[in-house]
Amino acid sequence: MIIVARPPDLFATPPVTEREEEVIQEIESLKERLRLHLNEPRRWIGSLRRLSFARNIQGSNSIEGYDAALDDAAAVAVGEEPLDATTETTLALDGYRRAMTYVLQLADEPGFEYNEQLLKSLHFMMTGYDLKNRPGRWRAGTIYVRNDETGDIVYDGADIEVVPDLMRKFVDSLNNDPGQPTIVRAAMAHLNLVMIHPFRDGNGRMARCLQSLVLARSGVSSPIFMSVEEYLGRNTTKYFDVLATVGGGRWQPGRDTRPWLRFMLTAHLRQARTMLIRMRESERMWVALEHMTSQAGLPERTVTALFDASLGLRIRNATYRANFEQADEEVSDQVAGRDLRQLVDTGFLIPHGAKRGRHYTASDKVLDVRRKIIASRDPRDDSDPFAIEQPQPF
Repeated sequence: MIIVARPPDLFATPPVTEREEEVIQEIESLKERLRLHLNEPRRWIGSLRRLSFARNIQGSNSIEGYDAALDDAAAVAVGEEPLDATTETTLALDGYRRAMTYVLQLADEPGFEYNEQLLKSLHFMMTGYDLKNRPGRWRAGTIYVRNDETGDIVYDGADIEVVPDLMRKFVDSLNNDPGQPTIVRAAMAHLNLVMIHPFRDGNGRMARCLQSLVLARSGVSSPIFMSVEEYLGRNTTKYFDVLATVGGGRWQPGRDTRPWLRFMLTAHLRQARTMLIRMRESERMWVALEHMTSQAGLPERTVTALFDASLGLRIRNATYRANFEQADEEVSDQVAGRDLRQLVDTGFLIPHGAKRGRHYTASDKVLDVRRKIIASRDPRDDSDPFAIEQPQPF
């Protein structure tokens, strides 16, 4: 008699409590308000979308130690060279950009289904710059996650012998919708992939990328604005702490996953609030800059450079032009150079460096507008949505 071994289980989604359902509804309400803003044809939304994509790339890679300034991440996001990022960081940012760009293309792809080859392909796009990462292939042996500061092993991935079965079961779970809220399904996809740790390198980036894919496939109108990668990048310690709590140091799919679910719901709630604030302030900033450039007799397109500069980004001829290319517009090198010189002449930008290092930053005239908008901001609510909860009835 032949006994066929049953593939090992995955981390299970906990039953959603009443309070968790309330938080999910609050998140959905905030995201609906975001959708209403995004449905309005405003030019500033294009700049906000571009920078949100850059923040997602920056945030996810910073968790793995690939640190880059926002303007460098924004440059890589439009296919340009960064000013300061190291070669390795640039390659990591660009790999993540490629994978996330493909994810966005898959958002509404007819006949889509998850499969192992898709995950391997995304991994190849993300880590293919270094063949020692085994890009596009499962790892070949045991893998440990170490604390860089202490050198201690903090997590031991699933045994290599069960990884193929686990990944088949995992893909099946992605294709079978159990009727759970999308943000719950996306969070559990993230958790299971990072806990299985099927790749030699890039597991965290892959898990975050997959979470964004699950969100994108849910039909949200602008997946870039619904991602929590920026939040995770800003809260890396808490992110690692909750993974350590749930994982317990090794592959143990029977452990309680509620701390993870609540962490991710909190991430979605706070990121949605951040995006609403950012949208309101971006509109006010854009309108103010339009007035300033109009008064100075400058072309309307120059607002794009001033908007980025007002956020602290360094502006370059190449990235200025690339931003228009992203919107299917064309601005020549000569026109871009003239625009930037006029912005300097009117006192809106300050020049720095020369030749390839030439860049521009916002003057106090521009930064003062930004400071006034920030000063009028309402206090933000960063309270723990699960700090006080009514006890569940027996």
